[in-house]
Amino acid sequence: MKKLIVWVLAAAMVLCGVACQKKEEKKVLTVAMSPDFAPMEFVDTSKTGQDQFVGFDVTLANYLAQELGMELELKPMSFDACQTAVQLGSVDMSISGFSWKADRAENFLLSDYYIAGDNETEQSVITTKAKENTITEAKGFSGMKVGAQAASLQEQLVKEALVPEGAELVVYKSIDDAVLALQTGKIDALAVAHGNGEAIISNNPDIAFTGYDFDVDPKYENNVILLNKNSTELLEKVNAALAKALAANLYDGWYEDAKALAGIETAEEVSYDDEGQAPTE
Repeated sequence: MKKLIVWVLAAAMVLCGVACQKKEEKKVLTVAMSPDFAPMEFVDTSKTGQDQFVGFDVTLANYLAQELGMELELKPMSFDACQTAVQLGSVDMSISGFSWKADRAENFLLSDYYIAGDNETEQSVITTKAKENTITEAKGFSGMKVGAQAASLQEQLVKEALVPEGAELVVYKSIDDAVLALQTGKIDALAVAHGNGEAIISNNPDIAFTGYDFDVDPKYENNVILLNKNSTELLEKVNAALAKALAANLYDGWYEDAKALAGIETAEEVSYDDEGQAPTE
């Protein structure tokens, strides 16, 4: 009888140990992002695994995971796929330089704004170095092919401001493809968030700003996080964490660090496909 009691107590201790261990394990916060948009999210090729993803939004994702008491798992994929993943519920959220847009407000829960320097407050157009600072008005793009990333704020701005003046919009799935198109003469200019334009120019001396900036409505000036429509409770926690970051004045430091990191030799904008596969050499 004593042996039976001892065995039962031992078994109970083992079960308790397993249960307690599971209870202590942190839940995983899955965040989709497209790391082809420096200084917001890009890759440090000197690193591997999760550590290779860097930038403002990566810092923000790590901060949110810490505030929520969760382990962070970044899931790289194309910009379009990030949005699809949130809608399907295969990730908890997407943090990938998203501006507020009416269609996003309709299809997702959107967080409160977070502030990433001039990356969204200024929207610009880049071109070849030979045309640097030669276009300051929308009508100057008449007859030109102007590129933009699909489903981006820049695509919308080109449609609203440049197409009515005679420009032709050319849409690309990734920023990398659009930059290559500019360099090879397939397009004449490319609409970009200003901070992203600075990062592109720093790595491509044959590219420069046109001298034209879009007139940006204040509602587009900052960034939002996309969450699934059923994630009301998570949204409340995210907004609380964002308010805490704003009150602590963390955003400016994060942005300056991200811009500095975007200028190192091993910084690279990498376009993943919809399945989360990186391009092969």
